[in-house]
Amino acid sequence: MKSEANSPEQYIQQLPDERKSAMEKLRQTILGNIPGGFEETMSYGMIGYVVPKTKYPAGYNCDPKLPLPFLAIASQKNFIALYHMGLYADKNLIQWFMTEYPKHCKAKLDMGKSCIRFKKADQIPFGLIAELVTKMSAGEWIKLYESTFKKQKA
Repeated sequence: MKSEANSPEQYIQQLPDERKSAMEKLRQTILGNIPGGFEETMSYGMIGYVVPKTKYPAGYNCDPKLPLPFLAIASQKNFIALYHMGLYADKNLIQWFMTEYPKHCKAKLDMGKSCIRFKKADQIPFGLIAELVTKMSAGEWIKLYESTFKKQKA
């Protein structure tokens, strides 16, 4: 569900009441733990965390006019989603997350390549998300992105 919101605050305000609290807590968890060098923005109709063009002028290889995406959160039709490109690109990070997840949440992990889906807002493991967010700096993400994704395109 792509939002036309112009800011993260507006995005959350437009959500159904039962999603607002969880999305705001998820946003604050990310903001309170994400390393410097990332910027919060609206990206692809979601709340996004990107490496700004001032730090990485090359931008996103799919559309170089856009900043390099790293993380996003969204309220989808049947779940709340956290998209983390580092999980998609770093085998050690995904292994760590999959090992840690059951220690923090009783619900079965529902995950795609970079998407973690939470069908029930009360089952979001905020502590684990906080730790996950700290695991990769903007500089580390740029290096991993260039070695993983830009190499594939060449």
